[in-house]
Amino acid sequence: MSYMEIRFGGSGGQGLILSGRLLFQAFVDDGKHAAQSQSYEPTSRGGFCNADLVVSDGDVDYPLVSSIDYLVLLDQIGVAPSAAMIKPGALVLIDSRLVPTPPDGDFTLHQAPFTDEAIALGNHRAANVVALGALVALSGICDPDTVLAAVCAGTPKAFLDLNLDALQRGFEIADAMDLADTGAKVVQL
Repeated sequence: MSYMEIRFGGSGGQGLILSGRLLFQAFVDDGKHAAQSQSYEPTSRGGFCNADLVVSDGDVDYPLVSSIDYLVLLDQIGVAPSAAMIKPGALVLIDSRLVPTPPDGDFTLHQAPFTDEAIALGNHRAANVVALGALVALSGICDPDTVLAAVCAGTPKAFLDLNLDALQRGFEIADAMDLADTGAKVVQL
């Protein structure tokens, strides 16, 4: 890895900024150079929101994404602002429940019910961490143990057990997707 761009996109209130911060911390703890930014509409819940990371072995000269290597979409509202920036060959993960119309392009698309999995764990608000676990395990962009440590350090105590379960569930979803992946451009769990 010399340089990569990552986006978590969806709607406000889904914990996308937390996911970005946790992954940012994991990269920094892994010795990488990283920049993390976010943007959101003025509505606190429901409007477009994204958390972006630029990661490099060297200095990060520009902190905003323009050619996304890894994209996690947890709501349909995140598709339009991100679709034109998806790099050919990118890895895209979407919530199959909340993104009924995924982006089109020359990339690998993984669909999983991240929100449903979080509900099964006890709280729909953990979908962001389920997706984070799946992204890390599918892509290999960061050591899962480093992400685990970042989740432990960066999660409020009241949500720590839930987020640890959610991260583990994301790892398990990725394992199931790997088994289902036949080289197709779309892998659905």
